[in-house]
Amino acid sequence: MEIFTLLEKLEQLINNSKKIPLSDKCMLEQQEVLDIIKEIRLKLPDELKQAKWVKEERERILTEANKEAENVVKEAENRIIAMIDEHEITKKAYEQKNEIMSAANESSRQITQGAREYADNILDNLAKSLEKTLKEIKEDRKELK
Repeated sequence: MEIFTLLEKLEQLINNSKKIPLSDKCMLEQQEVLDIIKEIRLKLPDELKQAKWVKEERERILTEANKEAENVVKEAENRIIAMIDEHEITKKAYEQKNEIMSAANESSRQITQGAREYADNILDNLAKSLEKTLKEIKEDRKELK
């Protein structure tokens, strides 16, 4: 930065100037000091413009980074919500599966019990019919004797 060079030049000018005896004051070449100050003023706007640009660029980058961070957070929150919803859907699906399986098992048990009762009734009727037939056969044999 040229301003720093000019400031160093001004500082050297002051340090190398003649001292006034019995005081802390010094004698400077007025025109030389004014020329350096003029050069600093001429250089200053460019340096300030660059500094302002750097500051604005920094602010823009920070703002952009904050927006991007907010987007990432929102996206993560949305994914979490979606995963929770998915989990809820999965949980409900398992619950429905369990209900369906319980209903199917109960229905199967009832059908099995009904089939056993039906088979038992048929066998009971067959046994009664066979007893009746056996009784008739015994009576017919008795008559034959």
